[in-house]
Amino acid sequence: MPSITLTFPDGNKKEFPAGITGGEVAGSIAKSLAKKSVAYALNGELRDLADPIEADGTIELVTRGDEKALELIRHDAAHVMAEAVQELWPGTQVTIGPVIENGFYYDFARNEPFTPEDLPVIEKKMREIIARNEPFTKEVWSRDEAKKFFAAKGENYKVELVDAIPEDQDLKIYKQGEWLDLCRGPHMRSTGDIGNAFKLMNVAGAYWRGDASNAMLTRIYGTAWADEKQLKHYLHVLEEAQKRDHRKLGREMDLFHFQEEGPGVVFWHAKGWRVFQGLVSYMRRQLDGVYEEVNAPQVLDKALWETSGHWGWYNENMFAVKSAHAFINDKDEEADHRVFALKPMNCPGHVQIFKHGLKSYRDMPVRLAEFGNVHRYEPSGALHGLMRVRGFTQDDAHVFCTEDQLEAEILRINDLMMKVYADFGFEEVEVKLATRPEKRVGSDASWDHAEDILRRVLEKMASESGGRIKTGVNEGEGTFYGPKFEYTLKDAIGREWQIGTTQVDFNLPERFNAFYIDDKSEKRQPVMIHRAICGSMERFLGILIENCAGHFPLWLSPVQAVVATITSDADDYAHKAVAKLRKAGLIAQADTRNEKINYKVREHSLSKVPVILVVGNREAEEGTVSMRRLGSKDSKSMPLDEAIAMLAEEATPPDLRDV
Repeated sequence: MPSITLTFPDGNKKEFPAGITGGEVAGSIAKSLAKKSVAYALNGELRDLADPIEADGTIELVTRGDEKALELIRHDAAHVMAEAVQELWPGTQVTIGPVIENGFYYDFARNEPFTPEDLPVIEKKMREIIARNEPFTKEVWSRDEAKKFFAAKGENYKVELVDAIPEDQDLKIYKQGEWLDLCRGPHMRSTGDIGNAFKLMNVAGAYWRGDASNAMLTRIYGTAWADEKQLKHYLHVLEEAQKRDHRKLGREMDLFHFQEEGPGVVFWHAKGWRVFQGLVSYMRRQLDGVYEEVNAPQVLDKALWETSGHWGWYNENMFAVKSAHAFINDKDEEADHRVFALKPMNCPGHVQIFKHGLKSYRDMPVRLAEFGNVHRYEPSGALHGLMRVRGFTQDDAHVFCTEDQLEAEILRINDLMMKVYADFGFEEVEVKLATRPEKRVGSDASWDHAEDILRRVLEKMASESGGRIKTGVNEGEGTFYGPKFEYTLKDAIGREWQIGTTQVDFNLPERFNAFYIDDKSEKRQPVMIHRAICGSMERFLGILIENCAGHFPLWLSPVQAVVATITSDADDYAHKAVAKLRKAGLIAQADTRNEKINYKVREHSLSKVPVILVVGNREAEEGTVSMRRLGSKDSKSMPLDEAIAMLAEEATPPDLRDV
C-alpha cells in the first residue's frame, strides 16, 4: 500500500498509509486527541475528520477550543438553525446560509416573513437538535439526483443553486440525522459539537442573491461562540456599542445631524464644529516646523485626473460636474463644456504645487500638508453617520523626497502617528503592510522595490517600538498607485479601527513628470509619500465619540464647564464665575434657569458636560463652588479661583503640556 508523509505543526514528520482519514491520524497519536478533534487542516485548508488524505502535506488537528474551530461552530449552527426552521414551519424554503464576522445567517423563503418574536422559538428548537447529537455525514450526489430531490421538496432555490455549481466541482450533500442541505463543508463531527453558546440576533429582509429584481427573503442573523464566556463578552460589547453609538450621542450632545437633502454630508452644529475645530487645531500644531500647509483647488479638469490615473481606476467613486450654463445651453458654443471633478484626493493637487518652481536636491524633502475637503461617492446603503460619508476632511500630507531619504521620512511619520494616537488614548496599534492590488499602475519592478522598502522599515518600526506595534500583511489591499502601511487602533471596548496610512508612490511623480535637480545638475524623479494620521477627520471624531462614550477629555469638550445655580440669589455670582472661567481660556456657560438643581445636573450630564459647578447663597458668600464631575455622584467644595486654576491646567491640550 502506498504511503504518505504528513508534517505536524511542531515540524515532526510521520508516515501513514495513503487514504487515512484525519480522525484516524488523531487516533494514532492519542485517544484523548481523537476525542477532542473536530476537524483537521491539510495544507491550511479545513476538512472533515472523515476526509481521506491521499498525498503528502502539512496537517493540523483542530480541537473545538482552537480558534480555527470557531468558523465550524458557526457554520454548523447555521445548518441547525435551518433544520429548526423547517421543523417548526414545514414548507419554508432554505436558500443560502454562510458564516460571517462574529456569526452566521440564513435566508428563508416563506409567505409570512419571520419576526423577532419567532427567534426564541427557533433557539429552543435548535437546542433540542444539538442535544440529539446527530452526526454530520457527507455524500456526493449527481446534479440530476440533487435537482430531482430538491424539486420534489419544493426547494426551487436549491435547484437554482445546483445549476450554479461549476461542473468540475463535486456536489456535496451534508446530512444531520434526517435533515440535509447542499453545502461545500466542512463540518464538525456532530450537532453536539456546536454547544449552547449561541444566540439569534435579529431578522431582516434580503433579496435573493442581492438583486432587487429578485424575490424578497427573510434573513435570520445569529452569533455563536466556543463557550458562554465568549458569548457574554460579545453581547456585552454589542450593548456597549449601542450605548456609545456616535449618531445617538451626536443627537444627545447637539453636535451634528444628517438629512436627505445632503446625503452623506455632515450638518455641523455649533458644539460639534467646536470639537471638530479643536481636533483640526491639534493636528495643525503637529505640522509646525515640519510641514508647509497648502490648499489645492476643490474642482479640477478631468484631464488632470486622467493623468493621475484616478479617472480610469477610481471614477466610480468620483463626482463629475459641469457648469449649470453648459447643462442648460448644451449647444451654446460660448459655454464651457469641459468636465470637471470634485477632488476625491489631494495628491494630484499637491504634485502641481511641488512642480511649480524648480526644486533642487537641497530643497528635499518637500513636505506639504492640507486639511483638504474631499468628496467620494459611497452607495446610499453604505452611509453610516460620521463613519462613512461622501464629503469629509483629510489630514493629508505628501512628502517629496529622494530615495536615500525615504526610510528616514517613513520612520519620522511613524513617530508622529504613534504620538498622536497616544495623545488620544490609543495605546494598542497594529501596522499592516498592504501589498499590490490586482488593478494597479506601474511596473512589477517598481512595486517590488516599494514593497521591499516598506517590509524593511516595518521590521525596524516594530523592533524599536518596545512591543507597542504589532505587525501583519494585508495581501492585495494596497492602492492602485502604491503599497502602504495601514494603522489599526483598538478602542475602549476592544473594537478595531483602521485609521492612518503611509503610502509609498513611485508612480504619480512619473505620470506628472515631477522632478528635482540632483547634485550633478540632472533631473531626478522624487519618491512621493502619502500620509494621513486621522484619515477622515469626521470618521476619527466618530471613533473618538464612541471610544470615550461622549465623555471627551476636558481639552476637547465643546462645553467644558457649566455653572448651575441652586437659587436665583446666586445668579450674579454664577455670571461672574463664568466670566472668570472664560478669561482663563475655558469654555463655560451659566445655567440660571428657574429649575431644580437635580434637573439641571441630569440635563447637563446627558449632554456630557464634563464639569458642573453648583453655586448657591453659601458659595456666593464664601467665593466657592461645589464641583461635580461627569459620571460621579460626589461633589467637592473648593474656592472658585482654585477650581479655575485646576480646570485651566486640565484643559491644556496634551501636546502643549510639556511646552
